[in-house]
Amino acid sequence: MTDRPIAHRSSVSFTSVASKARLARRYRAERRFRLYGMVAVTAAAAFLFILLGSMLIRAWPAFTVSKVRIDVEFNAAEVAPDGQVTAANLNDVNFQGMARKALYRLFPDVKKRKAKRALGKILSSGADIALRRTIEQNQDLLDQTVPVWVKLSDDIDLLVKGLVDTESDEGDRRVSDREIAWIDALQKDGRIRTGFNWTFFSSGDSREPELAGVWGAVVGSLLTLFVTLLISFPIGVVAAAYLEEFAPKNRWTEVVEVNINNLAAVPSIVYGLLGLAVFLNFFGLPRSAPLVGGLVLALMTLPTIIIATRAALKSVPPSIREAALGIGASDLQVVMHHVVPLAMPGILTGSIIGMARALGESAPLLMIGMVAFIVDIPGSFTDPATVLPVQIYIWADSPERAFLAKTSAATVVLLAFLIFMNGLAVLLRKKFERRW
Repeated sequence: MTDRPIAHRSSVSFTSVASKARLARRYRAERRFRLYGMVAVTAAAAFLFILLGSMLIRAWPAFTVSKVRIDVEFNAAEVAPDGQVTAANLNDVNFQGMARKALYRLFPDVKKRKAKRALGKILSSGADIALRRTIEQNQDLLDQTVPVWVKLSDDIDLLVKGLVDTESDEGDRRVSDREIAWIDALQKDGRIRTGFNWTFFSSGDSREPELAGVWGAVVGSLLTLFVTLLISFPIGVVAAAYLEEFAPKNRWTEVVEVNINNLAAVPSIVYGLLGLAVFLNFFGLPRSAPLVGGLVLALMTLPTIIIATRAALKSVPPSIREAALGIGASDLQVVMHHVVPLAMPGILTGSIIGMARALGESAPLLMIGMVAFIVDIPGSFTDPATVLPVQIYIWADSPERAFLAKTSAATVVLLAFLIFMNGLAVLLRKKFERRW
């Protein structure tokens, strides 16, 4: 007797005008929320596209280089006075002067010393490298006049690429009207071309923008990250496994856990100060070396790896542990043979993300001297080296305009590494992830 009126009142309440209005409001609110989410995602994607697009546009001049073809006469008496082309003989040859003489022959009307000096400056200071490489590859070119493509200087390179406003006053640009006329004459003669700048990916840093490359910084970053991974990954995994699976739950472990969480939020420059005080001043390790940089970044990465590893270990169902214990496995065997392998996808993902953060850090490395100007490619963990973020910082602080494009290009290379590492983390997660 009492159920029917209640059911009747319930049905009436769900079909009343007020209930329909409330449902309509909820549906409208849900649609608005979805719309706001779509707008937010679209705006974020648009800003990302604009950022990457503008960076690629600014970086493109660094990926190309302008060269001029000159007819070089390799005089045997000058190149090989004893009849043999040896490294000792080539070291004594003035290839730069040889390249300038070849350029002077293209403009016989330029006779004054000051004008010749200005004409010779359109060539890169590394023009001798192309001449030496040519004669080293083919020693039969002695006493012959050979066409050789050599790089132009950075200002002339920008002129050829159309990045110099030739309509502005001569005092407002670094390229004179006379140099513009020489370049126009060379272009009409078909002696200037622009191609891909392989030097940017195969050489180290240089004071001359047209000769500077990122390979030294890339090698330094790889060596530094290798040291970081070698130290932080095993220590972080073992520490997380102990805290999560073996450590007693008391006040001391709570203090350790709180400190680990706090260390993950400490500014990175603090780790640089720690590395300066401990690794350089106390232990006397070499400055600006990948070994020291890796140690500092390992300290910075450890909290991230520990936190990610503990989260991955927690995601393993307790039934796995109980089943292993039920068949007679010890606590250590349960963790190392069952829990850790099942949590490894999450562990690897967290470790790769931590390494990606370490790759983009520059502040702690500046404190240990990795801001030095390094020309040579590092060959070991104790050689002087720099890393990509520091190389970007150095080029951004350079006065030459051509280094602006180099800065953007190095940033693109760094972003490519970061995207690769984060993509690898996503792939590992999708490939090895297990749903319980």
